[in-house]
Amino acid sequence: MILPYVAAGAAAVCYGVGSVLQAVGARRTARGALDVGLLVRLVRELPYLGGLGLDLAGFVLTVVALRSLPLFLVQSVVAANVGVTAVAAMLLLQARLRPLEIVALVMLASGLTLLALSAQPGDAHPLPEWGQWLLLAWLPVLGACAGAAARGTTRASAITLAAVAGAAFGAVGIAARALGATRPWWHAVSAPAGWAVVGFGALAVVAFAAALQRGSVTVVAAVVAATETLIPSVVGFVALGDATRAGFGPPVIVAGLVLLLAGVLLLTPYTAIERSSTAA
Repeated sequence: MILPYVAAGAAAVCYGVGSVLQAVGARRTARGALDVGLLVRLVRELPYLGGLGLDLAGFVLTVVALRSLPLFLVQSVVAANVGVTAVAAMLLLQARLRPLEIVALVMLASGLTLLALSAQPGDAHPLPEWGQWLLLAWLPVLGACAGAAARGTTRASAITLAAVAGAAFGAVGIAARALGATRPWWHAVSAPAGWAVVGFGALAVVAFAAALQRGSVTVVAAVVAATETLIPSVVGFVALGDATRAGFGPPVIVAGLVLLLAGVLLLTPYTAIERSSTAA
């Protein structure tokens, strides 16, 4: 039963290091519209391509974890990639962690510990087909928001794109958790939730790349982490039957999420990464 926990932690490492590599590649590419052409230009940059490969590995590991662990735990562990991003940036981009960032990393670890202790492993409740279609219906809505935000180059545009990316990554997690409960993975191609994994995954990758072109990698990663943690956590409890261990009620979950998200938010002013990656 330890495999899902290891997979979730490894996914966080993949996403964290991948974020830094994608930031380096994105900063070397001219800003443009939110389209396939942007992704084509980005994959020509070796650092971005390496980061994308790590993201793919992280996705596979996340799916492995979601087959038996609740969304609130897996998405929280994945959100800890913000801390990995900060440490990786320090090592790869010669950025320095300030005392405040160290405190934030401790808060991240504390929140994750509470959530890990609280999680009750098990399969998710089946998500009815109408629920899967409802999830898929959000794809064009998020796509429209991303397209509108991509027209700008301001910090607000970066934050909006990051929020869209986080919501899309969260939707991928919801769909993957639902698929793990309802049918074997090879039947996913015929399910709306399977289409949701592909559609939201593509949107998340492109929106994340566009956000990295417009804002600090840690700010972008923090917004993505907060969004992709809160939304799936609520959906998991309400619609997928995610549960906690005996003696670990809502107060413990709330405390864990507060510590986690507080640590994430404390990392948002960390702009040394932006200066370093721009100079690359």
